[in-house]
Amino acid sequence: MLPKLRGYRSQLNVVSVCHFTSANNTTKMTIAMIADIIKKKGFALLVWICVSGTMQAQEIFSAPPAKLLSKFKFDQMTGGVILMRATLDGTTDSLNFILDTGSGGISLDSTTAADLNLKITPTNRTIRGIAGIRQVDYALHHTLRIPGIVADSLDFHINDYSLLTAVYGVRIDGIIGFSLLRRYIVHVDYDHSELLFYKPGNYKYTRGGTLLRPSFNNLPIQAATIKDNSTVTHRFYFDTGGGLCLLLSEDFVKDSSLFGRNKKLMPTVAEGLGGKKQMVITTIKEFKLGPYKFKKVPTYVFDDEYNVTSYPSLGGLFGADLLRRFNLTLNYPRGEIYLMPNNHFRDPFDYAYTGMEIYYEAGKVVIGEVIKDSPADKAGLLVGDEIFAVDNMVGTTFQSIKSSLQAAGNRLSIIVLRNKKPFEIKIKVGRID
Repeated sequence: MLPKLRGYRSQLNVVSVCHFTSANNTTKMTIAMIADIIKKKGFALLVWICVSGTMQAQEIFSAPPAKLLSKFKFDQMTGGVILMRATLDGTTDSLNFILDTGSGGISLDSTTAADLNLKITPTNRTIRGIAGIRQVDYALHHTLRIPGIVADSLDFHINDYSLLTAVYGVRIDGIIGFSLLRRYIVHVDYDHSELLFYKPGNYKYTRGGTLLRPSFNNLPIQAATIKDNSTVTHRFYFDTGGGLCLLLSEDFVKDSSLFGRNKKLMPTVAEGLGGKKQMVITTIKEFKLGPYKFKKVPTYVFDDEYNVTSYPSLGGLFGADLLRRFNLTLNYPRGEIYLMPNNHFRDPFDYAYTGMEIYYEAGKVVIGEVIKDSPADKAGLLVGDEIFAVDNMVGTTFQSIKSSLQAAGNRLSIIVLRNKKPFEIKIKVGRID
């Protein structure tokens, strides 16, 4: 590195260090001689090496520029989860896929596979999720078509995503993960809800962000720092498919003494591969990713009985509700992820707590879980109640109902249908902090 020149108009003095080999081997100039000149003159030094009397410039081979292949809109679901559309093989019906850096492959819903009459190949492979381990079958050698892109020779594992469909209120036909992401540079623009796919090559990142170089085991794994009762730096999955901020394994929390004895932990339920999982939710004082710090971050903690987080190698994952605060460039071919803070960077976190889970089933919004002694339980809401209206707003969408329940401290009037009879129930939305 050249030293900085200060206090005068710069005139760069360049000294060539050459090692000549002649027939009589009598001419040599050494680095020691140059060091003496530098010491006396304070000149900047640029070193060239000359061999056999011929100066050889270093040749640098550069990849061609990355080429934009496709640009299209996506839908942002609860918690920042990305829903994109594509078609399979020669079909024309659009399918809904979650773009998921937390998936090590690519997959299809079992009902979707049946509707498309796909040939299914049984295997003895298994996949792990937060709520269980499943043996999976495959639909082999298929082509995924995205606007401007035809990705062939893809092997889809088959899974049941009916629970995800109920959680998000739209049919989930599959998940796009590593098998496709490794082929492209993918830019996620949360500001404009756009995805940009590039052919791999020399990609110029926008100035002002931070370049991460995560390790990869099909899934990107990134170091981050968590601060609460203690300060811990550990590794976590980088997971755009998780509609939450942080998910930590119980073993990691205990072994790191992350929480003090009086930490407030609220029981809750979360959904993932394998079904529903009982957890607790709380907040941590600070989460730091690269140079970016977030205060008072909502955090789930769960008993990782199926070792999804591979503890002690990893402590958990950080998900889309954090990552949506950046525009992301997923450069899997180079092993890089670039973060650029966007217009959502300072969005407030969701601290609401009702103690109930709602699902979209057969065109209805129903209560699927009620935690004992939670605000929902104390208000008298029951599993199976159909939510008909919130604060006299009838006919609202599933997403809008979920949003109305994410207002900590609000008092809401909920009209439910129970055994086909209407009931008005008032509930005060609690807080996890």
